[in-house]
Amino acid sequence: MARLFRESRRDSTTSSSNGGGGLPSISVSGGGGGGISSPFPDLGVSLTAAELREAAYEVLVASSRTTGGKPLTYIPQSAAAASPASPASASSVNSSSTSSSPALFQRSLTSFSTSKMKKALGLKSSASSKGGSGSSISSPGSGGGGSKAAQRRPATVGELMRVQMQVSEPADARIRRGLLRIAASQLGRRAEAMVLPLEFLQQFKASDFPDPQEYEAWRSRNLKLLEAGLLVHPLVPLNKSDASAQRLRQIIRGAYDRPLETGKNSESMQVLRSACMSLAGRSDDGTSDGCHWADGFPLNLHLYQMLVEACFDNNDGTVVDEIDEVMELLKKTWVILGINQMLHNLCFAWALFNHFVMYGQDDIELLSAAENQLAEVAKDAKTTKDPNYSKVLSSTLSSIMGWTEKRLLAYHETFNTSNIESMQGIVSIGVSAARVLVEDISNEYRRRRKEETDVARSRIETYIRSSLRTAFAQRMEEADSKRSSRNPTPVLSILAKDIGDLAIKEKNLYSPILKTWHPLASGVAVATLHSCFGNELKQFIAGLTELTPDTVQVLKAADKLEKDLVNIAVEDSVDSDDGGKSLIREMPPYEAENAIANLVKVWIKERIDRLKGWVERNLKQETWNPGANRENIAPSSVEMLRVVGETLDAFFQLPIPMHPVLLPDLMFGLDRSLQLYVSKAKSGCGTRNTFMPQLPPLTRCEVGSNLLFKKKEKPQNPQYRGSQNGTANGADPLALPQLCVRLNTLQFMRGELENLEKKIKTGLRNVESAQADVTDGLDIKFELCQTACQEGIQQLCETTAYKVTFYDLGHVLWDILYVGDVASSRVEILLRELDPILETISGMVHNKVRNRAITALMKATFDGFLLVLLAGGPLRAFTRQDSQIIEDDFKSLKDLFLADGDGLPEELVDKASSQVKNVLPLLRTDSESLIDRFKRMMAESNRSAAKNRLPLPPTTGHWSPNEANTVLRVLCYRYDETATRFLKKTYNLPKKI
Repeated sequence: MARLFRESRRDSTTSSSNGGGGLPSISVSGGGGGGISSPFPDLGVSLTAAELREAAYEVLVASSRTTGGKPLTYIPQSAAAASPASPASASSVNSSSTSSSPALFQRSLTSFSTSKMKKALGLKSSASSKGGSGSSISSPGSGGGGSKAAQRRPATVGELMRVQMQVSEPADARIRRGLLRIAASQLGRRAEAMVLPLEFLQQFKASDFPDPQEYEAWRSRNLKLLEAGLLVHPLVPLNKSDASAQRLRQIIRGAYDRPLETGKNSESMQVLRSACMSLAGRSDDGTSDGCHWADGFPLNLHLYQMLVEACFDNNDGTVVDEIDEVMELLKKTWVILGINQMLHNLCFAWALFNHFVMYGQDDIELLSAAENQLAEVAKDAKTTKDPNYSKVLSSTLSSIMGWTEKRLLAYHETFNTSNIESMQGIVSIGVSAARVLVEDISNEYRRRRKEETDVARSRIETYIRSSLRTAFAQRMEEADSKRSSRNPTPVLSILAKDIGDLAIKEKNLYSPILKTWHPLASGVAVATLHSCFGNELKQFIAGLTELTPDTVQVLKAADKLEKDLVNIAVEDSVDSDDGGKSLIREMPPYEAENAIANLVKVWIKERIDRLKGWVERNLKQETWNPGANRENIAPSSVEMLRVVGETLDAFFQLPIPMHPVLLPDLMFGLDRSLQLYVSKAKSGCGTRNTFMPQLPPLTRCEVGSNLLFKKKEKPQNPQYRGSQNGTANGADPLALPQLCVRLNTLQFMRGELENLEKKIKTGLRNVESAQADVTDGLDIKFELCQTACQEGIQQLCETTAYKVTFYDLGHVLWDILYVGDVASSRVEILLRELDPILETISGMVHNKVRNRAITALMKATFDGFLLVLLAGGPLRAFTRQDSQIIEDDFKSLKDLFLADGDGLPEELVDKASSQVKNVLPLLRTDSESLIDRFKRMMAESNRSAAKNRLPLPPTTGHWSPNEANTVLRVLCYRYDETATRFLKKTYNLPKKI
């Protein structure tokens, strides 16, 4: 404030000849921060604060002039400069008669007694603290730029008001000179009967101003005042058809475009006077002895608020010691501004509170004065129903309440032991404002019974809950900053202690103040804290992974906190109507049993997640080594089932009463984990289709060649060649022994699942909460894993069989069997290779899945044998005479799996070999018959085909004597001229790939 005021003095000093019109608009602000925004409605006219302040000062001087019969004289400032201590040292309006008493405006400030008004407001005089009586305020027009040498004490109340209202001495002189001229021309006429802006416009011309710009600003201000007071905010509402209003509006608008000529004899001024006086003289009852140009809402409030600001020292915001004299002056303006005691009380209450806010909120006396003044406002609100007053009252109290609530909704951040003294007054003002707003202004409240709402209690409860939630959140943030990801649990224990300390602080520091309006202030506070901590405790428990000592520590701390909070609530509500039952209902227990149940669910999830992670890690390292143990099973499966068993044991050892309820969650998780293991165990092994060879393109045999292929010619399908029975290589995860270990592992798990189910039933019967029929109705089965094991065993059997047949023995099938001369490359070499494989499977695979594995190998071998005959590539050719050799070889292959009665059942072998058995007769059928059969089949399936240009039949892989593709393949490998010629003519098949 001091800085701004010094700036205003510098401005007025550097342009002292400009008068008041050149002063900048300076809003009052204090050393402690900004004040509250004005609660009064916007004027709708671009009047600055400086313009309003000068207009208010004009009203003040006009209303305070001497009204005696003697003529008035003007004493310029320069004439009084020689005697600064004299009462007439300030420019003033004074009586020429020395015998008459000086007016209040010229009362000397050399000495005065203690202010009665300050005493009534509870304020102390500041004279002693300033080293003398009166205010030490320098004049804006006295020069010196605000230096200490230039500072002096105003000698009169009038000069004090000029300085307080930041009016320069030239502007003050012009105002007084104008009032002298007005008084001379209208002797005896009261100020309230004049339209001051109009009178000033008529008294001054441009020649009265040294600066044209200052004159333009001065004239513009007076026109805007007339517009605001007579057109925008008239006391009596205007009719749209009012001719005077239309004429005045045209004059003002025209004055902005073409400067209005001011002065007493100006024709334009006469027109302006006529329009203004006809509007200003209107009244509600049709009779008026005043001029209503400044008493319309809210113009009068803006003007009066500028006057009220003069009650406060410009440097420190305190109430001036001359408040009694200042108030006497202000009251003289009421008749002009239409202000009454109620409006004054409201404006002054807001000003007191606003200055408390602006100047650091440290002046408790100023706060107390605002509280006392607001009590007068509350009395006034009950006695009037004036709509204008009610509207301003609502706006003002809302502004005050908005500021107080911003602090009270987080009073833990706002108040502490150093400033707790101000809390009582701020709460009182906030509650008082709320009461008036609700009880005296709210129509809704008036329609209801007042007993239904306790405004004060409701507001205090809102403050308590909001502030404690904010304080709790702040402590949570502090706790989060200390939280460690490795050990987060103790932090909540520390938080519980901090909340306990917060509750004690609330009880001892804040509740004694708040109990004035809410008898259960402490109870509401602890109930709020109980709820806040309860929410965090639930989240904490939900985030736990297991019951640990730290968890127990937190639960104990929470239990202690709950007891402490409940004790405070009970102690606080002993004398309440319901004995505190409503508060206790607001503090439901933290429900340890439910918390434990949730913890167990978290425990289950953590164990299951850990088990799944274990599966992922260990199966990546599993080598499926057959020498790992005697059972030829994967060590990881043994460890997996051990972990599952330990998890079940740990579950049944938990001190909880709800094992049967939570068991399904655990079993489902374990079942999914076991299923995951089975899925991983068979993943990457492929399926039968993975190892099935891609069939070579169809070719025809070249009849007449002694050799079907050259010795240097590379055999086809090299992608299926591999080391013979490459099973001894332990590094190959898909070697035969490793595949056998996978099979055994899945079979082992199937058996162990049954043991686990028995273990669960026993565990349920042994828990403390067990009943006789505890296992009845519970579906204790690992269905997902059981199904996965069955499907996995089937898949691995087929994978093993086809991998051995088409990968491990691929070199026999594709490079040797029936290549060249059929008689010299028969099936014996394949049988020799199969024999050790069968021994490996018989010796390693569990007896419950052994036959399934051998059966799958048998089917794969038959498929491979048939593929050699029907899709062996151009290295093979068969005559009808070779058919007997092939049938004999096929019988030998079947005998291998029959093993003289020690192998597979004969009916099983016959069923598996039926497809080969059905195709073999085609090998001994003559080519002409085969060609006829093929044509007939193709004609039946494709009747629109042209003669001798039959389409190639699709390869289905389902070999059958009744399938065209099968017959065609027999012809492709038939070593005779008839078949060769047919294939050449019909399909133009090549002799080799």
